[in-house]
Amino acid sequence: MLTLKIENDSGIAAEMSGGDEVVLVYGPEYVPGDRITVECDKDNVFLIVQFDDAMAPAFTFLSNKKYSLPIPFEEKRVSYSPRAFVGDRHVIYARVATEDEIKVRKNLAFNPYDGHGNESLYPHAVANVETRGESVFAARNAIDGNKANIGHGPWPYQSWGINRDPEAEIKIDFGRDVVIDLASVYLRADFPHDAWWEQISFEFSDGSTLEAPFIKTHEGQDVKFAPKTVRWVKLNKLIKADDPSPFPALTQIEFYGIEK
Repeated sequence: MLTLKIENDSGIAAEMSGGDEVVLVYGPEYVPGDRITVECDKDNVFLIVQFDDAMAPAFTFLSNKKYSLPIPFEEKRVSYSPRAFVGDRHVIYARVATEDEIKVRKNLAFNPYDGHGNESLYPHAVANVETRGESVFAARNAIDGNKANIGHGPWPYQSWGINRDPEAEIKIDFGRDVVIDLASVYLRADFPHDAWWEQISFEFSDGSTLEAPFIKTHEGQDVKFAPKTVRWVKLNKLIKADDPSPFPALTQIEFYGIEK
């Protein structure tokens, strides 16, 4: 059974339960402290979720029965579409994924509903540094599906920013074992403000590593490799190109494959 809720510090503001599919319509405007919660009576369930009708639905893996997304306000709002989470009528949706949706090859790194503190709705992105702690440079931006990369800052140009740290790394955690064979990387390309990485190391949870070269471009760059069964991948050892700008950054990372 699935349940969707709007919760806050005072309790439950709205709730709807169903079997394998549930829709919650919430009328009031959101206020600070509100959060959207999805619950399931089972662990390790594949879900299609859409927490706002201005955002894309996402194939996700719920590992621990419950996940809550705080509604973003103030500085945290600027990394989302200005049409998301606003107004006085909201449609929130969740359903159990079909077998066909589970088995099909896809980008396994896509989750626009990720965020800090996420320990149950995968995939999840986490980094050891985010520029000035600002939402427009948070790790979650690298898996939100937005490939607009010829600018930097507020939506639609949010990215993962490394605060000029040569030891920066980002980890994409799938939450379960998956089989992947292709990475597609979109470097931020707000040239000449931006620099770029001429080489990135991929560290896989199976203990293997791969170093891949990159060029100065706004287009996606693919990295192909033999199929690997992994739970997570880290991007690290980011080698900046010889460019006057000190600001390389990552707009989007995709990993294509299938469930194990």
